[in-house]
Amino acid sequence: MPEIERETMDYDVVIVGAGPAGLSAAIRLKQLDPAREVVVLEKGSEVGAHILSGAVLDTSGLDALLPDWKDRGAPVTVPVREDNFYVLGEAGRIRIPNWVMPPLMDNHGAYIVSMGNVCRWLAEQAEALGVEIFPGMACSDIVWGEDGRVAGVIAGEFGKNPDGTPGPGYEPGMELRGKYVFLSEGVRGSLSKQVIAKYGLDADSEPQKYGLGMKELWEIDPEKHRAGTITHTMGWPLGKNAGGGSFIYHLDNNQVYVGFVVHLNYANPHLYPYMEFQRFKHHPLVAELLKGGKRIAYGARAINEGGWQSVPQTAFPGGCLLGCSAGLVNVPRIKGNHNAMLSGIHAADAAHAAIEAGRAGDTLTDYDTALKSGPVAKDLKRVRNVKPLWSRYGMLASLGLGGFDMWTNNIAGLSVLGTLKHGKTDAEATEPAAGHKPIDYPKPDGTLSFDRLTNVSFSFTNHEESQPSHLTLKDRTVPLTVDWAQYAGPSARYCPAGVYEFVGEGDDRRFQINFQNCVHCKTCDIKDPAQNIVWKTPQGGDGPNYPNM
Repeated sequence: MPEIERETMDYDVVIVGAGPAGLSAAIRLKQLDPAREVVVLEKGSEVGAHILSGAVLDTSGLDALLPDWKDRGAPVTVPVREDNFYVLGEAGRIRIPNWVMPPLMDNHGAYIVSMGNVCRWLAEQAEALGVEIFPGMACSDIVWGEDGRVAGVIAGEFGKNPDGTPGPGYEPGMELRGKYVFLSEGVRGSLSKQVIAKYGLDADSEPQKYGLGMKELWEIDPEKHRAGTITHTMGWPLGKNAGGGSFIYHLDNNQVYVGFVVHLNYANPHLYPYMEFQRFKHHPLVAELLKGGKRIAYGARAINEGGWQSVPQTAFPGGCLLGCSAGLVNVPRIKGNHNAMLSGIHAADAAHAAIEAGRAGDTLTDYDTALKSGPVAKDLKRVRNVKPLWSRYGMLASLGLGGFDMWTNNIAGLSVLGTLKHGKTDAEATEPAAGHKPIDYPKPDGTLSFDRLTNVSFSFTNHEESQPSHLTLKDRTVPLTVDWAQYAGPSARYCPAGVYEFVGEGDDRRFQINFQNCVHCKTCDIKDPAQNIVWKTPQGGDGPNYPNM
């Protein structure tokens, strides 16, 4: 196959991903120098289309970036007024008093938002400053410099045949080159994975840990709506099968976010995270709230849960990892957007100083230093032991020891536990099916709970079927010889969009990938026991189209 010739465009900084981290970096670069040439490339059909987050927003990042955000009309208008935390049993609940919780867990002063809408607004602020933003431009590969640095990205490749060869309407895309490239792709980004592996950025950090977050947007009975009320729960229905919990956030317009997170280090391959979420909604606490309401939207995405000890080296030759690409989520607070925005500001400051000094393509060590010594580090260090405690000893230990550890960090700035390790990856945590019993899940009723494919239609996801599948296999025999034979086919359950199926019986059984259903959560790339599934970006504009999520 002949070498593909592509048009090249040069910028000061190329930013991959129009999430809170990438857009904050773009805005900050223009604030520092209005003449700076900055481009943001977004794989979604529009900015915000692929943004899925809780979200209760800690505004510290927004305050640092645009202190007058209220005057500018930011869609950040529903302050937290009531903060509830429960441990659930199958039919009952126990409320944890707010005074028991460490101060850092207090959500008063934060806002319930649609991060998709916040990102749409941030894009408007960036474009007003002269930032070029190109939605529908998936970045399919890295452009490597002759010296081994990241020199740019390839974006906007369209029209491949299913076998990967150029089709009749093939468009090769462009090379967008920059003095620096910022990767703000979100969780488990395909380019970030390449860069981390090439430079060994995670050599001195613990394995990254993940959760699967699923979320529905509901319109409920106005009599039950309490704008500004947030509720978090732990316990039922997961029990000892997995770590995780829920969130219920009352935003405006009689709408409520109902979400459920399952930690992906569960051992039993029969666990079905999506059905755990659907079962959760039948708890009296939730069922009564949703009765008479209607589901408007659905989505899912993986969440970084490794915390401080899993943050890799974030600067590399030619660029930086930002936001969830670096793993900056505060797990017990279920918040990462503020740290993502702060990382964007730090990266912009470092790149600006380097370019002003006449540098390009080197390693922005000032960024890594700022990230790991400033407010992001302070936020993550205080909670660094909650996740490993939960993984080792379960929910009650996480509440007790983890709470104590957060209190000592809050009061004295230190931990008597030091920094605990995570150990296994989430893929390695999966155990063979022979050691576990199947789990019987009730059938969705179509009112409170829904079958998976019906819910996927409410993510408004779409992929052009004539393109190559963006879900690839290293070895096509492994799904049957390993995934099915040893683990009872967990890919058919851990995917929240019904992408993977084992079809047929006996010698006729085959593995089917319905890539059109994919909501880009990356769970398969994370949880597959053999690490045989590789998630790559599809052509630009494909995937979910989340409204108000």
